[in-house]
Amino acid sequence: MARMEEIGERDGWRCWLCDEEIDPSRSVNDDRGPSVDARMTDRKAKSKAKGKKKGAVDVPERIAHRSCNTGKGNVEAVIPWPDHLFVVDPSPIIATVDRLASKGGREVMARCPSRADADAAAAWLVDRVARLEPTLSVSSDVDEGGGQFLVALRADR
Repeated sequence: MARMEEIGERDGWRCWLCDEEIDPSRSVNDDRGPSVDARMTDRKAKSKAKGKKKGAVDVPERIAHRSCNTGKGNVEAVIPWPDHLFVVDPSPIIATVDRLASKGGREVMARCPSRADADAAAAWLVDRVARLEPTLSVSSDVDEGGGQFLVALRADR
């Protein structure tokens, strides 16, 4: 495991789960203190172990608040959409980002009732994905159709 300070510096001391700042001077036993998370579930760990035999790359460790990491446990993490965005049928962010990172392409993330709502959601998504998966370059598309606006992410390769 890499040192916590190195991971924290790389991630800008922001929790990959809640996207809030982490105070590196807090104790690792404090709920809002730093913790290292490998960002994988049992299913991913098993596939990673199988893949290692074939030369797979390790899943990067990420910095998280202790309470966020403990709350996530050993289950698939969920990155919530913020309440200030007006989105309908939002897609799960982590699963979509994982697919874009492995296969590239374009995925619709949500529907919005207005162009302004769609633009705000698109900007937030691009910014959030940049911190969630720093090695993945994404852009957003907003398409009008049927009285609504579709927000999509595209993996730039």
